[in-house]
Amino acid sequence: MRKVNKKIIFFGDFGIDDAVTLIYANKTCKLDIIGIVTEYGNVSREIVTENVYFLERYYATKVKIIEGASRPMTAEEPLFFPEIHGDHGLGPIIPPKMRICEREIFCELIKLIEPCPEDIIIVATGRLTTLATLFLLYPNLMNRVCSYYIMGGAFLFPGNVTPVSEANFYGDPIAANIVMKYAQNATIYPLNVTQRALITPEMIDIIDKEGTGQAKLIKPMIDFYYENFYKKEYPGIAGSPIHDLLPFISFINDDIFEYKKSAV
Repeated sequence: MRKVNKKIIFFGDFGIDDAVTLIYANKTCKLDIIGIVTEYGNVSREIVTENVYFLERYYATKVKIIEGASRPMTAEEPLFFPEIHGDHGLGPIIPPKMRICEREIFCELIKLIEPCPEDIIIVATGRLTTLATLFLLYPNLMNRVCSYYIMGGAFLFPGNVTPVSEANFYGDPIAANIVMKYAQNATIYPLNVTQRALITPEMIDIIDKEGTGQAKLIKPMIDFYYENFYKKEYPGIAGSPIHDLLPFISFINDDIFEYKKSAV
């Protein structure tokens, strides 16, 4: 395992697999997350923001939580996926209503990046609308960011929204095109890889038995994910794909991955 010597800003739409990813990151002292950007995707931006505040309160962290986009660049109403992630994005878990006193605004994101972009890693596991907006408004700054890790796309593999489209790229194809065009040093974790990264019911039982605190949230979420969607849509599948976790796993276990350079 290796320690990541960069600071991470996590862009997500915080449904079940994003939530498990955040729990993993919080449990791993080798990862230094300095900001979380919430945006629409699995559920609305408002619900995503509530989910992140709920998850982060377990650790009483001082991570900045910044609200990003609420709809795609097409200006169309976004599609949500309650049948996969539940009405509130966390399966059967409904966070208690919390009074969010101060919502960080978009410009706060620039303040996180600007002092030393070369030390920043950006991970995006949801729609790419906010990230694309940054490239349009601050191209020079974003080109100085160390690297980008993106979960999205489906290459020579069936999509999960249409026969050829993966949800994150399909949800805002304009934004996805902008990011693919301008992001330097980007690593993509597409559906053809993440769909095979399964967490089985047996693994979940071990986590639930041995885990504490936030880890106790994982079993009800993943059980919902598996029983309500994957088991029905993919008969015989051994577990639930944890799509959004792969970029974070690669930070500290890069040797288990093989990469290929390609234009997108």
